[in-house]
Amino acid sequence: MASKTVNAAKARQPKAQARPAGRKPAAEPKKSQAARARSETIHLRLYIAGQTRKSLQAVINLRQICDEHLAGRCTIEVVDLLQHPHLARGDQILAIPTLVRKVPQPIRKIIGDLSNREKVLVGLDVEPIVTLDGI
Repeated sequence: MASKTVNAAKARQPKAQARPAGRKPAAEPKKSQAARARSETIHLRLYIAGQTRKSLQAVINLRQICDEHLAGRCTIEVVDLLQHPHLARGDQILAIPTLVRKVPQPIRKIIGDLSNREKVLVGLDVEPIVTLDGI
């Protein structure tokens, strides 16, 4: 009885369509590197040391840059090296504040308070979101 049930279920399944001999299945269109970069989530890690003026300014600047130019395309992780000094070794942090782009590869680093937005965007190798505010 069980075999009849299985066979009945197989009979209801549509058959796969045969493709002509020698034809390859349609390939997915390849995304350009720029298109992939725009669609990929950017993972950023900002290393700071306590609540210094420079550290706080770097956090504020990074959040503004992400809100204005990378909306919905990035995640931010803030690491306070006073609380977690062992984490500096993994990304070879020698100065603070330092911003590290973990994903997409290759890893990129920017040192400073991130006040020059254009240099930050170029350093992260990301294309900002274009707005029509200037028109």
